Amino acid sequence: MLPMKSDGLLKHVLIVFTAAVVFYIACFSWIEHRREFKGPWEITFQINGSNAPSLLIAEPALKISGKISFPKEKIAATNLPQTIRFDQPITNVPFGQMVYQDPTFLPGAVTLNLFRHEIEFLPRVLVIDKKEYPWQTAGAISITEPGQIDSKILKQTR
Repeated sequence: MLPMKSDGLLKHVLIVFTAAVVFYIACFSWIEHRREFKGPWEITFQINGSNAPSLLIAEPALKISGKISFPKEKIAATNLPQTIRFDQPITNVPFGQMVYQDPTFLPGAVTLNLFRHEIEFLPRVLVIDKKEYPWQTAGAISITEPGQIDSKILKQTR
């Protein structure tokens, strides 16, 4: 009696399964790299000698850096300075409130409510109280009253 010849179904299933796993791992790795390669917003919450709060903003991959200060506000915080990397969802910040964060593709979007001012960090622009300002390297912004922004560097866009 001759042995039965296998039709090779198991071999074909294993080849297709292996190819699918390799393809999945390659695609997942590529998507994760695209998601993270620019890095997150890095914001340092701090106070000066007179307890006026400020933010130091950095996004090295986009060459964005700057400072936003609130000279008319005073806080008594003992846990400052504190740097937060917005690469994972965050619910609390050292002062103010977290309004929105999208860390899907970094740097993503971060929106904070600080002393009655809505400040939104986007790769394209900085939005303060619903007004867009282009990013400038090492820009310094002083926010005193709603709608009053003191900066010689920032110019409002359309």
